[in-house]
Amino acid sequence: MEFDVVIGLETHVELHTDTKLFCGCSSKFGSEPNTQTCPVCLALPGALPVMNRIAFNYALKAALALNCKINNLTHFDRKGYYYPDLPKNFQISQNYNNLGTDGFIDLIMEGQNKRVTLHNVHLEEDAGKLLHPEESNADYSFVDFNRAGIPLLEIVSNPDIQSVEEAEAYMQTLRSILHYINISDCKMQEGSLRFEASISLKESGVTELGNRVEIKNLNSVRSVIKSIEYEINRQSNVLNQGGVIHRETRLWDDKNQKSERMRSKEESQDYRYFPEPDLVPVIIEKSLLGDERASIPELPMCRLKRFMENYKLSFYDANILIQDIFIADYFDECTKDYHEPKAISNWIINEVLRYLNENKINISGFNIRPKMLTELIKLVEDGVISKAAAKSVFMEMALRGTNANVIVEEKGLVQISNTNELESIVADIIKENEKVVTDFKNGKKNAIGFLVGKIMQKTKGKANPKVVNEMLENMIKQ
Repeated sequence: MEFDVVIGLETHVELHTDTKLFCGCSSKFGSEPNTQTCPVCLALPGALPVMNRIAFNYALKAALALNCKINNLTHFDRKGYYYPDLPKNFQISQNYNNLGTDGFIDLIMEGQNKRVTLHNVHLEEDAGKLLHPEESNADYSFVDFNRAGIPLLEIVSNPDIQSVEEAEAYMQTLRSILHYINISDCKMQEGSLRFEASISLKESGVTELGNRVEIKNLNSVRSVIKSIEYEINRQSNVLNQGGVIHRETRLWDDKNQKSERMRSKEESQDYRYFPEPDLVPVIIEKSLLGDERASIPELPMCRLKRFMENYKLSFYDANILIQDIFIADYFDECTKDYHEPKAISNWIINEVLRYLNENKINISGFNIRPKMLTELIKLVEDGVISKAAAKSVFMEMALRGTNANVIVEEKGLVQISNTNELESIVADIIKENEKVVTDFKNGKKNAIGFLVGKIMQKTKGKANPKVVNEMLENMIKQ
């Protein structure tokens, strides 16, 4: 039996504010357990929440960037559910009046465009973290409340995603948007970006959706992809054998690469939502909307289209460049000094990104500024130095922060392009290799590479290969 895949993703984004959502405790990651707590986030009697305005503005900015309709009047609700790592035993969230609804994200995948619609975007507080001992017979767990109360943005997609490839593109695009608007560091390894996937299958041609299974405990894009692939196979096997897919929540076991049942899936009524009595409703004024909308930069998909249309870059190259706003800015700055976008793109993708990854630094800590890189590229394109020499110059520049011209002069790397200087050397090589010359005349075109190699060896790599090739062909024909 053939099945259509239906996927929805919930994304939890920790906003990078200095303090928590409803109190003044630090939101810094990695501190000693339970050192960032107070009566409010520990839910002590009489403690009352006060909303973090910056967190609210960040959430509003995200809703606008994700093309949502903004509710001018929004408020918070209590989500009644037992959280062992949230002291109140309920979560302050938004259910009845979400901050934003009916948004969308446009994906540009090679060969096709795809729009994924968003059900809602809302603001809530994060839970703490349970720490389980590794001993199999341990009958206790630790709880760290440092994360409890950190501002959390939840982005809920509609079930519009139809393949693993679309799911991956959605996650990458969403992560880029969040980076561009600078509301979160999106570090999955620190839990500041988390995904939950809902997967169901339906018989091809049938409109009614199947029962969905939600997968939790996904701490990387790779885990999301693997869990979706596993669930598609598992559910296909169950349905083909006449079984039933139960509506449930499952955990992803990254070690064994499989999902395991956690519990039956809750419905909305299970959470017993009601308006949060300790927080007043928020009226969003037009001036605030205007300010947040004006602060949104050119977003990744717009930039991708511009790079492809204005600079004639391939989808592959442009898509790599736009993933990080600072890399995209770096590329734009380079093109202001030297309008050879393809050459600049090649250097950034092949050399700059490789250096940054190997040295675990970002572009702000990179010693080669845009104008310095374009000066190096000009030296290569103008034939002043060879590509091989340029790579060694690039490494020196990255280490020392020195301009290319200085290093080229220090190391004597200028190519010999003057035909008068090369004429006698080329003539000698032709005389010394008569058989190779004969092979070339008889149609063995690759024989000229041997002669070029000999000349490069004799000039210690300084001869301009392009000039040498032209001289060899002209002199052999004489």
